Amino acid sequence: MGSSLGHGERDAVLRIEGLAAGYSEVDIVCDVSMHVCDREIVTIAGTNGAGKSTLIKALMGLLPRVRGKLEFGGVNLLTCPTEERIRVGISYVPQVQNVFGTLTVQENLQVVEHVANPRQRIQEMYELFPALAGRRRTHACNLSGGERQQVAFARALMPSPRLMLLDEPSAALSPALTQQVFAEVQRLPTIGVAVLMVEQRARQALAFSDRGYILDSGRIVLSDSGANLLANKEMADIYIGKAGQANE
Repeated sequence: MGSSLGHGERDAVLRIEGLAAGYSEVDIVCDVSMHVCDREIVTIAGTNGAGKSTLIKALMGLLPRVRGKLEFGGVNLLTCPTEERIRVGISYVPQVQNVFGTLTVQENLQVVEHVANPRQRIQEMYELFPALAGRRRTHACNLSGGERQQVAFARALMPSPRLMLLDEPSAALSPALTQQVFAEVQRLPTIGVAVLMVEQRARQALAFSDRGYILDSGRIVLSDSGANLLANKEMADIYIGKAGQANE
């Protein structure tokens, strides 16, 4: 996991202040302020319908209406379309439709834009995800759930981002595949990538996260280190789920 040392807000690569966002006139995310530091893993947890995925989409520029302050590396993201956010160093792995099923593994990597040296970068992805090297000619629709998530991660890493946004990376995966995907998440800070992750298996995710935010009805109700959030039993039972529940 990323080190918890030196993660002060002044060192943040991503800064969010007073963010409000929605699909229509009604805000789903309200007055959210948070930050992510370099090489840090941060998890957003909360009950279903709390606005977690909406927040991630707002950061990626995928919502029609977003207000507040949103900066990444000193760049005002509110003036940047989604494509420009990728250029400045943000990648996004959505919960669904995160690979092209009709393309091979190799083709999924080749079609990624804004890559300085695509051939070299693809080889680096095969070194990072060795299981994909032997499956490079396999269509993504024929891969296992865990392999598809590796392709999604590799695609997101192709432009050499500083921050990866993950929306439910363990969705629909078995416990064994979930552990595999979480191991990949924990590797990201070691290669220079910070992580902001929405995850329903919040107890597992917070266990290796540097920090976490609890979202309820579109607002942050609690933020602390991952360990402290898990230790706060009353709040954890309400917003994260009781220990030992099946979805963990």
